[in-house]
Amino acid sequence: MPKAGAPEIAFAGRSNAGKSSAINTLAGRRRLAFVSKTPGRTQLINFFTLGKDAVLVDLPGYGYAGVPGEVRAHWQVLVGRYIAERTSLAAVVVVMDSRHPLTDLDRTLLQWLKTAQRRAHILLTKSDKLSKQAQQVTLAKVRRELATLFPGATVQLFSSLKREGIGEAASVLAHLALGKNKAPPKGE
Repeated sequence: MPKAGAPEIAFAGRSNAGKSSAINTLAGRRRLAFVSKTPGRTQLINFFTLGKDAVLVDLPGYGYAGVPGEVRAHWQVLVGRYIAERTSLAAVVVVMDSRHPLTDLDRTLLQWLKTAQRRAHILLTKSDKLSKQAQQVTLAKVRRELATLFPGATVQLFSSLKREGIGEAASVLAHLALGKNKAPPKGE
């Protein structure tokens, strides 16, 4: 891993939840993170420098059954140590498919983050696949569960395809990179 320095915002999520697409959309680049229809492609921790101000970190996806057990165990150790020990880690963006949020593996990751006293922001990706009403129901449900599971975590809807939620995510991530505990009020 590179030497700790600028604040790092790490992206974690289940394989095929839209993590690479979210990174590319937020960075304004098409192929910064490799997007694939095949889950489990990200197998290392990838660092993307955003000038001197921040670093985006693409963590290996979790939950893909097609990965051999020893590779999955290595990923758990690698990601677990990164989350627990990385001094420049400012926050973790947990990417969840809005159609299937808060799986058991997502809850496990959130527990790791809470134990490590890391700040978290949840992107509910692929929100364009839901009706506007279903989006709001899902968002409210996730907020309610996070209130007990991980108080202080923030959550939002996001669509790389429709380019929705980019401004809100960029604002939250900028505040997290600056070390502020709370997301800015909406509209800031």
